[in-house]
Parts: sequence; C-alpha cells; structure tokens
Amino acid sequence: MRVAVCGTVGSGKSSLLSSSLGELHKISGTLKLCGTKAYVSQSPWIQSAMIEENILFGKEMDRERYEKVLEACSLKKDLEILSFGDQTVIGERGINLSGGQKQRIQIALALYHDAQIYLFDDPFSSVDAHTGSHLFKEVLLGLLSSKTVIYVTHQVEFLSAADLILVTKGGRIVQAGKYDDILNSGSDFMKEGNNDSQIGEAGEVAKAQAQLIPEEEREKGSAGFPIYWKYVTTAYGGVLVPFILLSQLLFQILQIGSTYWMAWATPVSMDAKPAVSNDQNALDMEIPNQVGDLALEAIELLGIVAVMSQVAWQVFIVSIPVIAACVWHQHGLATILSNSSSMMHSPGSNMDFLLKSVFLRGFSGSLHLALLLALFVSFVCKKLRVGDGEGSKERLKMKNGFLLYKQTLLCCLGVSLFNLILFLLSYFYSYRNGWSDDKVVTVLDLVLRTLSWGALFVYLYTQFFNSGEKVFPSLLRVWWGFYLAISCHCFVVDLFFHHKHGSLEIEYYVVSDVVSVFTGLFLCYVGFSRSEIQDVLEEHLLSGDSSSINNLETSKSRGGDTVTPYGNANLFSILTFSWMNSLIAAGNEKILDLEDVPQLHSVDSVVEAFPVFKNKLESDCGTASRFTVFKLAKALFLSAWKQILWTALLALIHTLGSYVGPYLIDAFVQCLDGRGEFKNQGYILVSIFLVAKLAECLSQKHLLFKMQQMGTRLRAVTTTMIYNKSLTLSCQSKQGRSSGEIINIMTIDANRLSTVSWYVHDPWLVILQVSLALLILYKNLGLGSVAGFVTTVIVMLLNYPFGRLEEKFQGKLMESKDKRMKATTEILKNMKILKLQGWEMKFLSKIVELREVETQWLKKYFYTSLMITFILFGAPNLVAVATFLTSMLMGVPLESGKVISALATFEILQVPIYKLPDTVSKLIQTKVSLDRIASFLALDDLRPDVIEKLPVGSSDAAIEIVDGNFSWDLSSPNATLKDVNFKAYHGMRVAVCGAVGSGKSSLLSSILGELPKISGTLKLCGTKAYVAQSPWIQSGTIEENILFGKDMDRERYEKVLEACSLKKDLEILSFGDQTVIGERGINLSGGQKQRIQIARALYQDAQIYLFDDPFSAVDAHTGSHLFKVNYPIFPSTIACFLLGLLSSKTVIYVTHQVEFLSTADLILVMKDGRIAQAGKYDDILNSGSDFMVLVGAHKAALSVLDSKQAGPVSENESVRNDNGEINSTDGIVWKEGNNDSQTGEADEVAKPQAQLIQEEERVRGSVGFPIYWKYITTAYRGALVPFILLAQLLFMMLQISSTYWMAWATPASKDVKPVVSGSRLLIVYASLVIGSSFCVLARASLLVTAGYKTASLLFSKMHQCIFHAPMSFFDATPSGRILNRASTDQNVVEMDIPFLVGELAFQAIQLLGIIAVISQVAWQVFVVSIPVIAACIWYQQYYIPSARELSRLVGVCNAPIIQNFAETISGATTIRSFDQESRFQEINMRLIDAYSRPKIHNSAALQWLSIRMDMLSSVTFAFSLFLLVSFPERINPAIAGLAVAYALGLHMTQYVLIWLFCNCENKIIAVERILQYMSLPAEPPLVIEATRPDHSWPSHGEVDIDNLQVRYAPHMPLVLRGLTCTFPGGMKTGIVGRTGSGKSTLIQTLFRIVEPAAGRIMIDGIDISMIGLHDLRSRLSIIPQDPTMFEGTVRSNLDPLEEYTDEQIWEALDKFQLGDEVRKKEMKLNSTVIENGENWSMGQRQLLCLGRVLLKKSKVLVLDEATASVDTATDSLIQQTVRQHFSGCTVITVAHRITSVLDSDMVLLLSSGLIEEYDSPTRLLENKSSSFSQLVAEYTVRSNTSFEKST
Repeated sequence: MRVAVCGTVGSGKSSLLSSSLGELHKISGTLKLCGTKAYVSQSPWIQSAMIEENILFGKEMDRERYEKVLEACSLKKDLEILSFGDQTVIGERGINLSGGQKQRIQIALALYHDAQIYLFDDPFSSVDAHTGSHLFKEVLLGLLSSKTVIYVTHQVEFLSAADLILVTKGGRIVQAGKYDDILNSGSDFMKEGNNDSQIGEAGEVAKAQAQLIPEEEREKGSAGFPIYWKYVTTAYGGVLVPFILLSQLLFQILQIGSTYWMAWATPVSMDAKPAVSNDQNALDMEIPNQVGDLALEAIELLGIVAVMSQVAWQVFIVSIPVIAACVWHQHGLATILSNSSSMMHSPGSNMDFLLKSVFLRGFSGSLHLALLLALFVSFVCKKLRVGDGEGSKERLKMKNGFLLYKQTLLCCLGVSLFNLILFLLSYFYSYRNGWSDDKVVTVLDLVLRTLSWGALFVYLYTQFFNSGEKVFPSLLRVWWGFYLAISCHCFVVDLFFHHKHGSLEIEYYVVSDVVSVFTGLFLCYVGFSRSEIQDVLEEHLLSGDSSSINNLETSKSRGGDTVTPYGNANLFSILTFSWMNSLIAAGNEKILDLEDVPQLHSVDSVVEAFPVFKNKLESDCGTASRFTVFKLAKALFLSAWKQILWTALLALIHTLGSYVGPYLIDAFVQCLDGRGEFKNQGYILVSIFLVAKLAECLSQKHLLFKMQQMGTRLRAVTTTMIYNKSLTLSCQSKQGRSSGEIINIMTIDANRLSTVSWYVHDPWLVILQVSLALLILYKNLGLGSVAGFVTTVIVMLLNYPFGRLEEKFQGKLMESKDKRMKATTEILKNMKILKLQGWEMKFLSKIVELREVETQWLKKYFYTSLMITFILFGAPNLVAVATFLTSMLMGVPLESGKVISALATFEILQVPIYKLPDTVSKLIQTKVSLDRIASFLALDDLRPDVIEKLPVGSSDAAIEIVDGNFSWDLSSPNATLKDVNFKAYHGMRVAVCGAVGSGKSSLLSSILGELPKISGTLKLCGTKAYVAQSPWIQSGTIEENILFGKDMDRERYEKVLEACSLKKDLEILSFGDQTVIGERGINLSGGQKQRIQIARALYQDAQIYLFDDPFSAVDAHTGSHLFKVNYPIFPSTIACFLLGLLSSKTVIYVTHQVEFLSTADLILVMKDGRIAQAGKYDDILNSGSDFMVLVGAHKAALSVLDSKQAGPVSENESVRNDNGEINSTDGIVWKEGNNDSQTGEADEVAKPQAQLIQEEERVRGSVGFPIYWKYITTAYRGALVPFILLAQLLFMMLQISSTYWMAWATPASKDVKPVVSGSRLLIVYASLVIGSSFCVLARASLLVTAGYKTASLLFSKMHQCIFHAPMSFFDATPSGRILNRASTDQNVVEMDIPFLVGELAFQAIQLLGIIAVISQVAWQVFVVSIPVIAACIWYQQYYIPSARELSRLVGVCNAPIIQNFAETISGATTIRSFDQESRFQEINMRLIDAYSRPKIHNSAALQWLSIRMDMLSSVTFAFSLFLLVSFPERINPAIAGLAVAYALGLHMTQYVLIWLFCNCENKIIAVERILQYMSLPAEPPLVIEATRPDHSWPSHGEVDIDNLQVRYAPHMPLVLRGLTCTFPGGMKTGIVGRTGSGKSTLIQTLFRIVEPAAGRIMIDGIDISMIGLHDLRSRLSIIPQDPTMFEGTVRSNLDPLEEYTDEQIWEALDKFQLGDEVRKKEMKLNSTVIENGENWSMGQRQLLCLGRVLLKKSKVLVLDEATASVDTATDSLIQQTVRQHFSGCTVITVAHRITSVLDSDMVLLLSSGLIEEYDSPTRLLENKSSSFSQLVAEYTVRSNTSFEKST
C-alpha cells in the first residue's frame, strides 16, 4: 500500500513518521509494526566513506540488485562524471556532493536493503522536477510496488498515485481517503497547491584528479625542541616537571647513599672492628626472616578480610577493632613472656620491636614511600598511553559519579597539610631538644606522609578522575586498608606509651594517630562502598559546586534557569563558600554576563520576601494615611527577624573570639618568662589562640554575608513598596512630589536601608565590647580600669551633640540632592526643546547653582564628620593614658604582660569607638531615609470609591455619571467639573468637544477615576482602554508596546496594524515591529507614537474606549483612515476602528476636529467644566452658541479651502510653460535634476546594522591604572597625595613607638626594677599618642579636601559634557543611565571612594608595620609571610575578574530599575486604565531580582576570598606563635607579647587590605562610568568667532536647501534622501506629508539637531553648518510638536532667559487669549507651573509655547504641528495672529490640518524622505491628480458631511 502524507508546514507530517520509527515519545495509545523498515530522512545523512559503502551500508554486494538501484535512483550518470565512480570517497557531511546527489544516495541505501516498510520524509524536495518524477515512477511505482510505502510530500502531483492520503493539521489527521474521495470534501486538502517548482541541478562536474580526502600529512626530518617543550608544558604548564626531576635526583642520591653506607659500615676483614652495631649477624640472619614472615602473615590476613569485604563491606569495619584488640592482647602476652629468661633468650621469640616507635614510624614511612612510588609509576604509564578520547563533560560525569568526590580530595589535601604542620613542629622540637634515631625516623616519616598524600591529591584530581574509571584502583583500596591497619596499631601502642611516659613527643603521635584512624575509616568507606553513578547524583548538588569550567558553554541556561548552588550546598561548602567556586572559575575563563549569574535562592527573591513584608506592614498600619516611621521599621524588622537573630549570634561569636587574644596575652608573656602554671602551657595557649582566631574569622565572614543578604532583601522589598505606591498615587499627591523626588527616594533612600543591616547590631555590640574590654582591664589593672570606663563614657556622650548636628546636615544634604535630581530629570526629559531654543547653557547654570547649594551642605557634613573622627580616633589613646595614670596613682604595678594586654584591649576597643560615629551617622541617615519613605507611603492614594464598577452585562449603560462634581484640587472652592450628568450605553459613540481648557480631558480623567470626586455617582460597566493626548510609549519593541502584556493573536494583531496604518511604517523600519523604541519614543514621529498607542488600546479588546484627541498628532489622511474610511475615494476594504473594529464598543473620544463629530451618537459640548450642550449633531447644531463657535470656525476654514480650489492663478504663483515645465515668475526656483538625484538616492538607503537604543556600554576587564591615576590627580594634580601618605606613615611610626615604649619600659614582674620612672613612662607615651592623633587629623583633613574637590570637578566636567552632547546621544541613551551617574555614581564618588582609596594606602602601611614588629622578634616570620602574601595576591588575582564584572553588572542592572520606574510614573494613568498594575509590579520585581543576583553573589565572592585570606594569615599567626613558644630563651618576653598583640590583628589587617583593594576596584567603576560621560562626542561649538553672523542676520529669511541627506546615526538608514528646494524669504511655506515622511526631520536639520550626512542648508546666503549653534538657534524660532513647560512660574516659562518686561509678557499673553486666564490666578505671572505643566491643559501649554516665539520675534519661524492640540477656533486664532505679527517673516509650517497650510505661499509635499510635490497650493489643487489635491479632496468630503445634515 502507498500512503501519502500532506499538510501545511508544521502540521505534524514528519512527526507522524517519527512516531512510526519509535523516535517520538508516546503518551497513550498503541502502535504496531509488522516487518522490517527503511527510512529516508528529509535532510540526507551521508557517511564519510565511498559511495558504494554508503549504499551497501553493511550488506553484502549483490551486483544485480546494486545496478537496479543505481538505475532507479538516476545515479549512473553521476558516477560516470566522477573520476573514481562509486569508489569516490565522500567528504565529511557529503561536502563534495550536491544536495540532490546526497538525497539519491540515501534513497539508494534504503532501496538496497529490501525492507518491507519504507518511510520517505519528502525526499524529492532536494532534486529537480524531472529527476523527482523519474524517482517517483521508478522507485515508488517500480521497485517498491510490492512494498508498504509511507511518503511525506508537498508536491500535489505525487498524491494521485497513493492508495491512501492523510491530510494533517495541528498534529491531527483531519482527512483520510483516496484522492478523488477527499478532493472536494474539505478545505485543508484544497489548500495544497503545486508551488514546488524545482530548480534542476545545473553545472558540469569537473574531473577530479585526486581524492577529496588525501592521505594524512606526515612531517619529515627531526622533531624540533618546540615539540618537546610543548609536550612537557601541556599539563599544568609544566609545573610537575621539576618535581619529577627532583624525585629522580633524590632516588639517585639515596641509591648511592645506600651502597656507600654498606661499603663504609662493614669491616674490611673479620679481624677489623665493625663501624656500627655488633648485632650485624642478627641483622643479617634473623631479623629479615622474622620480618618477612610477619609481612606474609599480615598480607594473608588482609587478603582474607578483603575477600569477605567484597561480599559485605561492613565486615571490614568490624575487623578493625577486632584486629586492634588482638594486637593489644598480643602486646600484653609479649610483656609477660619477656619476664621469662628462657623465652628472653630464645631466638625469634621476642616481638617487642613491633612496639618500638622507630619501627612504627619506619614501617609507616615505608608504606607511604611505596604509595609515592606507585603513584609515580602510574603517572608515567598514563603519560605513555594513548588518550581515551573522552570529552570533558563525560569526565565531569565520572567525577560526580564517585561517592564523596570533593570530600576525598579535601581529605587527601588536609592530611598532607596536617603532616606538614607536624613535620615543622617535630623539626623545631628535635632541633631544640637534640636529635635521636627515633626523631630522625619520625621526621622522615612525616616528610614521606606529606609528599605521598599531596601526590595522591594531585593524582586523584588530575589523572584518575579524568580517566573514565568507575571505581578506585584495587591497589589503592588495598593500600588504604593497610594504612587503616597500621594507624590503628600505632594508636593503640602510642596510647599505651602515652599513659606510661606522658612525653610531648608521644602527644604528637597520639594526635597524628587519631587523625590517621579517622582518615583511614573514611577512605575505606569510600573505597569499598558499592555505589553506582545514578545513585549518587545528588552528591553533585551537595558538593557546593553546581558546575565546572567545562560547562561554561551552558552558562546562559545556568544563569537563566538554575538557582544558586547556595540553596543546595552542604555544610562544608557553606562554611568555606565553596559553592561560589563555579562562578569564580567561570569569571576567570570569560567575561561574566548576567546570564552567567545563577538565579537567587527563593528566600532572597523579592517575589517571596515582599508578600511577607507587605502583610506585616498592612496588618499594623491598615490604611496608607497611618504609615509612620516606627511602623515601617517594625514591619522591616518582623520580615527579617530570623536573619537578624542569626546575624546577632554570629556577631556575638565574633566579638567573644576577638577578645580571647587580649585576655590571654598576659598569661602568654608569663609563660615565655618561665612563669607558666603547668608544663606545655605555651602550646595549649597557642592552640586556644588559633581556635579562637578561626572561630572569629568564620563567624565574621558569615556575618558579613548574611548582613549583605538581609540588606539586599530589605532594599528589594522597600523599592517594591515604593514602586507599587507610585502606581496608586492620587493626582494631588503627585503635585507635591515630582518624579525626580520619587526616583531619589527609591534610588538613595531605599538603597540606604540595604546598608543599615551592617550597623543594626552595633548599638548592643558596642556595649558588649566595652564591657568585655573593661573586664579585661579590671583583671590586669584593677580599679585603674574605672578611669578607662569613665573616659569611654565621656567620649561616647560626645557623640550626641555631634550626631544631632550631623543629622541636620544630612537632612539638608538630601533635600538639596532632591532638588538637583528633580531639575536634572526634568531637563533630560526636555533636552530637545532646550537645544532647539538654545537654552541648554542657561539650564546648566541652574544645575550648577543647585549643586553649589548641595556642596555647601556636603562640606559642612564632611568637616563635622572629620572632627568627630579626630576626637574619637584619639579616644582609645585618651582612655589608655587615663587608665595607666590612675593605676600608677593608685599603686597598681604596671607589668609588661598586663600593659601589653591592656594595649591590645585598647586596640580592639578602638574599633567600637571608631565605628560609633559612623554607626550614629548611618543610623541617622537611615532615620532620615525612613522618614522620607514613610512620608511618601503615607501620601493619599486614588480613592477606590470614585468609580462604582458593575459586573459585565448587569447594566444597559456602560458609563453613567449623575450629579458629578470633580476637582483636581480638593481644597479649591472651584470644582474642575461641575454638575456633570450623562449616560453612555453599550455600543454608543460619544464625542466630546469644546474650547481649550473647557474640561474635555478632565471628563475622561473622571471616568478613569483619576480625578478626585467631590460628590455624585459614577458607574462603569465593562473593561476599559485609554489613549492619552500625549502618547506614552515604553522602551521596548513596537510589538511589546502593542501587545502590552497580552499573548500574541496573530490574526487580531494584523487587523490592528492595518486599522492603525502601521504596516507601511513597519516596512520602512529595518527591524519591523521588532524595532526597539527609544525612551519616550524618541526615534518615532509624533504620529507614529500616537498610532502605536491607539494600536495598543485596540489590541486589548476592551468594552469601553476613551480617546483623548488621538487624531491631532497624525496627518489628515491618516486621521481620516483611523477614524473612518468609507468614502468612494478610498478603498472600502481598509479597516477602520471607530466604524470597524470598535463598532460594537462604547467609545468616548475628545476631538477638536469638527469633521469627526457627525458620526457620534452623542455629542457633549464642554464649557468652563460643565456640559453646556448634549445631544446628536442635528439637535445641538442650532441650539446654542458654544457649538456654533466651533462649527463656524470650521466653516470659515472650509471657505478658505473653497476659494483656493476655485480661485485663479495669482501673479506670483508658478505657471507651466509650453513644454509642461514649471517656471516661477517671482524667483521661486525648483532645482533641475532634483528628481533624478532623489531617485538615485532612493536606491542607496543603507540598512541599519543595529538598533538605535543599544545596550549600556560596560567596560570589560580590569580597571586600568589610568582610571586610578586620573582620579588621584584630578584635584590639585595629586599634590596632596604625598602629604596624606606621609601623615599616615608618621601616625603608624608613632603608634608602634608608643606601644613598643610601653612594652620595653615596663618590668616583666613587680619584682623587677623598672627601667624608667613612672612619670617619664607616661609623659613619653602621652607625647607619642598625641602626636599620632594629630597625624590622623592632618591625614583626614587632607583626604576630605582632596575627595571633595575631586568629586566637584568630576561632577562639573561630566555635566558640561552631557549638556554639550548632540541630541543623538539623548535619543539613544535612556535617561535612567544618565540619572544613575548623576545620582548613584556621584554619591559613590563623594561619599565612598576617597575614604576607600585612603584607607587602602593606610592599611598597606599598617600591614608592613605589623610584619616589621613581628619580624623584630622572630625574623623567620618575615620569610614565612612572603609566600603567604604571594598566595594572598594569587587568590586576589583569581577572584578579582569575577568580582569586577559582578560589580559592573550591579551598576548596569540598577539603571533598568530606575528607567522602568521613571516610565511607570509618567505612564501611571495609562497603566491603571488598562488594569495592568499587577503586570508592571511583576516586571519591577523581576528587574529588582536581576539586580540582587549579582549583588548577593558579589558579596559571596568577597567572603569566598576573605575566608581563604584568613586561613593563610592564620598560617603566619600560628607559625609565629609556635616559634615564640619553641624558642622562649632567645627573646624578650615583653617584646614577644607585643608581637602577639600585633599578630592578633594581622588577619584583619590583611583581610581589610585585600577587601579594600577589591572593593576599591569595584567602587572605582563609578569613576570609570563618569569618565565615560566626560569623553562624549560634543556638538559643534556654540559660537565660532571667525564666522559669527551680523546681529541683523537673517534679514530676509530665504532658506536654500541643496541635496540634503540626513540619517540619525551612522548605522541607521537615510531619512531625507537628497532634498533640493528653496523657501522664499518673507513668505509662508507649508510642509505636509504622511506620518514618517520626514517633515520633523527636516526641521531638526534646520536647527542642526541632526547634522546632514550630505548636502547643505543656506539661510540668506550663509551656510548654517559654518556658524556656531547658539548663533543659529537663537536667531530662529520654533513651536515644537510637543508643548513643553518646565516647573516654575508662568513668567519663567515664557521668558527663561529673563530678557523681557512684564508688559511685553502680558501683551503676548493677550494676543493668544491667555491673558484673562492668567489674570484669574492669584499669583498672576508668578502662578505655579508644576512638573511637565500638568496643571495646565494641553492646549494651554501649546499657547504658552506660542507666546515664547511671539516674544522672540525672529525672522524665521517654524511651526512643527503646533496647532495639533487645540480646537479649530483656536487654530484659526493662532493662524490669524501669526499672519498679523509675522507678516514679513519666513514662516515654515508643518501641519496635519489642511487649513493650516492652505494660506501658505508654497506647499512642500514629502513622501518617504523625498520631495513628491512642491508648488503653490492653488497650482497643486488645479492638478486633480496631484497627491496634495487628493489629500484636500478627502478633507473636503469628510468635512462637508458635517454640515449636510444641518441643511
């Protein structure tokens, strides 16, 4: 049977074949198959082999069938062409064959196998039509006529031969039957067309002279040295080679040594005396036999145990204590037998040597030497083997397949390090007490242990786990068994001797034995446990390392889908932060991106944390008005109380651990002085020091990480709360809070809550730390500590007045920052109008003034903090002097140990006292921020009871308002809307019209619930959608803006695009609907933005639509199309939304265009906030004057149109000559050749290479030294830096001298006579510490001065560059990025970086000082510190790439939050109208989590580094202590105690230094980002002195455009493509064209907002590109498309440069009929204008903008769609005023209203950046075929219908 399968693409045809093959997973049902099968895939699969081998495919050659197959598949001719015929070797993937040849070879392969069932997946699509027909006939109808054949095909001609046809659709078989039966039975089959015209295989195949795949190339001659070098350095960079050579050298030395020993030690003759033992005979004859027998028996025993353990591994564990007990009893028996003299002298019966230490250590060393040699042999053998070919991923699986893989490695490494420490201890102990045979053997044993375990670690890590083996080698497991046995034996023996002798050496042995036993148990468990890979997959998660470097290819999926390994890490991984290994390793392999950073753990995600916080807050506060600081703080505490308690515990452990050292120093000094209380007290004290230090370090690192976690969580929930609040703010609340202030609250105040977590425990910790310090002081100095306590209290009390002062300055500083950021936000939003008007420098000076106020408060804040720092930094010194003085006066003896303990205590006490002002400052800042956040959250929300929402279908009225009174200002006696009554039924179209400021937009706002209700009722039934007058567009793709969170419905989407005339725009855009829209739709025209906004509303498919004059921003043709296209002049198939898509919806639309009123079911005429008239068009036309005013103005405009259409050609209009060419009678020139040039340019439009809005630039790699150098040399060229370093150096020297003086001058005990008198002791000490305090003052003063100056200079230079940047920079840069630098980065530069850079230098000097002090006591510490510091630097270099990129990601991820917040604030009304609040809240939470991811992982990375730094510094600390204990007689105990006191702070200093370096590199990125904006490309100069025009320029106003070509960016296409024309001086020129045709671009080029790519513009003979921008823009006037008002007053908006008198301003207001409106206001010209002018209507804003140009009185005036937002009557008034006051000026008008350009002298019609028509309007109207004439005809037809009903 032949079965054909057909259907559309993606219908499931190939999946059907896959299911028959068993490849597709079956959910349910049955599938039966009878017979062998063969399959031909759609994409041919060919092996790299001969053609014959591909066809045979493993079967024997049957020549007859082979020839038939070749004939059927049309392959014979192909084989004749190929030089080697069917012996031709096919290249990889069939590279030397055509697609058709590969497909036919694959078909031949299937045919040759003679199966019963054949499955063909459209194999004929790859061959030409002729060959396809031949194959079908010869194969399917010929050779396979008796076979079952199922074939997929898109070629309908192959269907008729099928016995059964299956038509698939959507994964289902929708039709099945024969061709004739189903041909007319369904549409799915009928849609199949024969579209598959095949292109035949063409071209001749050249004769091949050789095979494509030649023989493998073979090198000849000798192999050069580079080959050897490459080989030996391939593995681990050749690191192992020196060890190999060293091992061989040692082997040779020992070999020679052994033979030399035997030659020297044996006598020359029997008469000579042996050089060594007299028992040589026993050594030669007896002992070898005994040892051999013992070894054989032991091996036999272990063999028996091993065999039993293979069956039940638990037997091995049980056998260990049994064997240990046997050894114990055997030793007891041997002891009894040794008492018998007969047995004592019996040969071979004495086994005491088994209990000797030298034997145990020697046997252990031999065992480890055997392991070392075995590993070496294994390593050599593996190097000689051929590679296994396993991939890295397979090896990774093998690694994870072993039970406890990482723990095994750590165990080996730990044992090696442990034996290294024991070796050092044994060496020093033996060196001090003398060497013996036992000690030599012990040291050798420890050396071999260290080397063998280290080698085992290397072997397992580099060789074995990459070998693919599934179990540990048998020999290794046997060795582990031996190791456990000998360890147990040694433990039993050493324990017995420990009790008997109690020597220190035996204590070492016992400790070593305990470690060895546990190690052996663990390794035997791992080695003998049966565990398959699939049983231990969970270990991979528990190991703390979720991936490896080999998995970097999947980093995106990891970052996007994988939760941080922290969530599944085991205890060890959490303790050591090893779960960060994978991310840090990845950062060393590549530049980290956000995709590489894992997702947050659920507890850290704001999605989980915010509901908890919100519930706590709302349960306590209830309504918003009840928000208080206390309740907000309480909610924050309750939402994080577990983390707070956990961090409190860690803080407690850290504090207690830090005071152990000072507490024990006195005892340590006494011990070194020989006055210890018991034996080996020094070593016990050292152990306690180490344990306390490790506990302190671990607790501190986890405390810091937990606090960062908590802080990030608090910031996230607070930011989310602020964001959600901004979505519900009432209009009145918004008037009191600008968007800049709200953004500041979110960026600075919420961010400050993340830092308070670092200080939350400081208040009680200060009390605890001071209490512990006083207890230690009391122990050492008795009642003298009371003076210390009193002094400490006094110093702390000084914090209160300073704290209050600092709080005041902090509050003022934040207020000034708010004002600056508010102004900056507004300026950035309106930068285009500032540049058009030439006002940018004026507004820059405004920013500078605000900054000067801010810097005044900043200075006061800095210098107040400086004095606090000085006083409190000297406080510990003051406390020390007071304590010592009091003790001396009270007769308390000052012993060196007690003094050093007190000094160490004062050093630690310095931390809480030093941190106290910072803590107070941060808490004050937090209090200020909480106040601001609480006050914002307490603002009034929109009242939910304004609208009574009815269930859908419950009412026949969609909207009903009864006695509605609404007001924007509830405190005002005059309501905005008064006595509103109307009802709109479902499906009704309601038009709202009226004069400017009559309340039209306010009526829509009341329906949306935005306008506060005073009284009345408002009912709404159904979902709603809203289109604002000023379009709100998100930064995103066009598709995302239209879908607005809804799923894609392609059919509806296409209808919406058609209805909104967007398809042609999308065709022009290179990325179509995937084009990324810039911030505020900056790269779209006004009409495009408006139509996208309309499309967004249409796609939502709501029941109620509210349109606030959306047609004013689009041209007449588009507006008519949008509103209604149902006239014969346009195709009736074009969709329209008011009479098309929205025919069944309730629509309320505000409009100024009278022609759109006649189709309304109800017209509302607004006047002074009331509905003056309501009814249908005919009913109200003659019933009132208000409506007639609008209609009358429209009639007047139409009469002008009629006169233009019917009027004669005037004298100065263009006429045609006999040849049909256009001539000009008055000098208006149409440039010849223009059409040609334009046509040519049209084909040269460059395709853009990238989107306009690019991802934010992120500098990658290390922060270069030039950044640091630029920073430190910005202020005074770095002149202060040497003085700062000198002050710190002097401070450190004086500080060390003061402590050294006290240690040296005080006696070791009260019995020793003091070196100096008490008074001299204190005078010298006080002088030194006072000097050090003043050094601190000098250092801090210079640092603050340099930091403040640097921040100010960077701020000034950055803003200068931003304001001088071209408009293209602002088009392509979201304002959030600029604001991020002006706020967050500037704050970091001011408040953080100076102190970080300074502290970095200070800590480096302090570290050198500490090492110097310790080295004075034991110079060996200096030697040890070198490799430790080198290791620290290596770790730091390994860590910094990841940390640097994580820090940069934090900065980059912060900008989208700010940008989204700013967009949400401006579009809150639209978001609420679509009921999209929840979606935007989710988007905000996703952005916050994206910020928190790198933030938390960055903190974890820092602690990962820190904990390793601490371990390394602990090595130095431990070494120095053991050195001091081991050699007490060589040092002064007091100086040794001083060294310990300094060593206690070594780890912290070392950690702080590395932390500061890393943090400094992270923070310096803020400088880097600011410097980026200091190197922005600048606009051309504002003034060019050499080419400045005369003051009277332009005098005539003629604009000459020559071959003008414009593009917005180098990677963007041409927008204007070769315009050439002249605008006559003193005349009016109108510019019309479809939306996006280039009208606004032409105007921007005239003002040089966009520089031409080619061509030029001349004004009165001067090339505008040759003069300064300020000279050009100040001589031109423009009224832009979007009316812009700035926060301030009416006066400051009309006259920002303060150039005109009040009389001139009033005159301008009266001319545009706004004078009366302003006079009504209480403040007159000083009346308030809020942000964006939102307390003025759109029309009023436009009129105020018109007033600006009327004051300016320029010779050239540009109106860029300036009357789009006003009604027809106001439009007529504007046009009349322009004609009256600009009669002698060149007026260039871009308008969508035809009446606005009909009275122009010339009309320029643009289309797609080309001039389509340019002539006088009368001349163009005479030509009925002209585009302008058709546009006017449409307008006329549309408009006249408005009056036909009234006649």
